[in-house]
Amino acid sequence: MGSLMTQLPIRCTSPVNYGHISMKLISINNSAHMKIYTLFFFMVLTRVSNLYAQEERKDFKPFYDQYQVKGTFVLYDQKNDRYLYYNKEASNKSYLPASTFKICNSLIALETAVLKDEYEILKWDKEQRRVPEWNADTDMKQAFKNSTVWFYQDVAKKIGEERMKYWLHKLKYGNEDASGGINGFWLWGGLRITPMQQIDFLRRLAGNALPLSQRTMDIVKGIMISKDRDGFVTRGKTGAGKQDGAYLGWYVGYVTTKDNVFYFANFIQTESRTDDFESSRIEITNRILEKLGVFNK
Repeated sequence: MGSLMTQLPIRCTSPVNYGHISMKLISINNSAHMKIYTLFFFMVLTRVSNLYAQEERKDFKPFYDQYQVKGTFVLYDQKNDRYLYYNKEASNKSYLPASTFKICNSLIALETAVLKDEYEILKWDKEQRRVPEWNADTDMKQAFKNSTVWFYQDVAKKIGEERMKYWLHKLKYGNEDASGGINGFWLWGGLRITPMQQIDFLRRLAGNALPLSQRTMDIVKGIMISKDRDGFVTRGKTGAGKQDGAYLGWYVGYVTTKDNVFYFANFIQTESRTDDFESSRIEITNRILEKLGVFNK
């Protein structure tokens, strides 16, 4: 008697197609590889695109050397969505905003109705100050132009500490720190802002993307105008102060051309202040903008 296996016939009613399984596995494997290759391609493309959208210029150094200052410069070309830097590493470091905060202070003053418009006059306290233009009754338009410190200190006091903190946070201005006294937290207190944050704030203002009324933004954009001719409008604000034993200076703003907007933030610093320190903030910026042909576009 043979074994059970030899006695019972074995029939395969569903034959296994190993070739089909093998081809399916290969197909799945190829599909996975394709996804990886596609992901890698887009990662490389993104990296190249980011590199193309940024440029660092070392040839701006002589402009700073001429005035014996160190600094950083950021330009954003809105039409081409492109950043240009000098000393990029310093563009993300935080500094006191000094009088560049007058842009933000003006916005908050108008939005809270502390000032009804740019022509409301605040009375001078009769204290003699170093800048002759500061020794008079002043409205916001003139105070912005002359960078009148006492005017904006009074405005900040009228806004008050709690409302100021609320608006710094709502506007996402710098590190949003109002410590150090309501009358000077932007001059000697805890408020800090990077050149890149200056650019971001200006872009949101120019693009009407701040959580403010259109009227408020339009008024401030109006008082920021320093030059308007030949199809080019320059808006900006300077600032100067002292931080960690060094003198610092700012010039931030934007140039509107016929078909583009160029945002700029120039920051300078020195341990030994010269007579042309304050003028160098604007002079360096203008020479860079001229070199880049901004006023020819």
